[in-house]
Amino acid sequence: MICIGILLTVNIWGIKHSAKCPIDRIVRIVNEEHMKILSIVSSMRKNGNTQRLISLFEEELISIAKLQHEALEIERIFLGTVELKMCIGCRVCFDKGEELCPLKDELLTIRKKLNEADGVILASPVYVEDVNGIMKNWIDRMAFNCHRPAFFDKTAMVISTSGIGSTNHALKTMRTALMTWGAYVDGMHKFSTGALMEKEEILNRYHNRIKRIAKKFFVNIKKEKVSKPKLYSLIAFKVQQKYFQKRTNERNTVDYIYWNEKGWLKPSCIYYKEIKTNWLQVKLARLFGNIFAVFFI
Repeated sequence: MICIGILLTVNIWGIKHSAKCPIDRIVRIVNEEHMKILSIVSSMRKNGNTQRLISLFEEELISIAKLQHEALEIERIFLGTVELKMCIGCRVCFDKGEELCPLKDELLTIRKKLNEADGVILASPVYVEDVNGIMKNWIDRMAFNCHRPAFFDKTAMVISTSGIGSTNHALKTMRTALMTWGAYVDGMHKFSTGALMEKEEILNRYHNRIKRIAKKFFVNIKKEKVSKPKLYSLIAFKVQQKYFQKRTNERNTVDYIYWNEKGWLKPSCIYYKEIKTNWLQVKLARLFGNIFAVFFI
């Protein structure tokens, strides 16, 4: 069924036979303005617990978009099936720019898709109480964003799956990366799914929770919750700002030029973008940011 006036499309990147995707592809292009959500899944199992869970989230997001007559585009990337070489720690991305990375693969293509999204979902199975190696390598390869945050207009959430209960360590790994890159992390969610749980069983067990999380995520993207950063994010910005303000002898570096061109080095700048916050939060962020800068810079 095609809803008039709505763009609903799901693209699966990294799967050779996308026609087998359980989500129906429904397309009705009305205008160029529509919400874009990017799901990044690091499981090697294309039909494993993590993929099945993400499919349910995507289906719920599509249902919400239909009910609200909103245009929505979802794209899913399987990190395990794209060309993504292991980081060699050469620091070229830090010192000269990510475009000069000697590893010629699909990293920058993924980064481009992330830049184009409004919402981002990171999902990883739990391996030894952390994200799996594929997700960690991708985070490592994207580390230049820690120096040059570029995702301050993204709303994100992180999801992990494990056979039995797990700690929040894997979730915190993904959250820390996203927050350091500037994103607003809307929530962290872990699911116990056994060795391999059927999609119907996942739905029966977690239907209400999936529905609640998806609705909150959708609403916060629409409300541009990224314009209301948490205190932690404001403090992190202040620490980074303080670092580059002191590095006047590094004016020719890629990092300094990036921060300067963005206008983030001005003393009056309090965040990566225009935000809606109260003066007390700004004062606290500046106070704690200056204190932390003494120890970390």
